[in-house]
Amino acid sequence: MKYNELIELAIYARDNSTYTPYSKFKVGAAVEMEDGSTYSGGNIEIASYSPTNCAERTAIFKAVSEGKRKIKRIAVVGDNDYTYPCGVCRQVIREFGENPEIIIANTTEDYRVYKLEDLLPHSFGPEDLKEVKQDV
Repeated sequence: MKYNELIELAIYARDNSTYTPYSKFKVGAAVEMEDGSTYSGGNIEIASYSPTNCAERTAIFKAVSEGKRKIKRIAVVGDNDYTYPCGVCRQVIREFGENPEIIIANTTEDYRVYKLEDLLPHSFGPEDLKEVKQDV
C-alpha cells in the first residue's frame, strides 16, 4: 500500500471514527500489517480520561483482535501540525512490530516517515523477557 493510501484511511478515521467530546482533539490512525491487511481507528475519550484509548491503539487492537500480529507501517493524522504517537502507543507499536515505519501526516502530500527506533530508541520488547531469571 502506498503512503498516501494509508494516510487517507487515517484521515477518514480521524474525521469519522473518533469520540472526543471533552478535548475536541481528533486523531486518526491506519495500520498496515505484514500481510497487507489494513485497520483504522480514531481516538476514544472517556470522561475520567484514564481509560481513554488513542487512535493508534484502536487501529492496532482491531488488527490484533483479528489475529494479525506484525505491523509493517502505521499512519497517524491529528488535529494539529504533525501529531506523534504518545509513549504508550509507541510501546504498543513496538510489541507488534520491532521497527515498523511510522508516517506522521498532515495531508496525503505533507508527511514525515520514521522508523520506530527513531521515535523509541533502546526499546524494550518481547525478546527482552526470554532470558528472565526466576527466583524460586
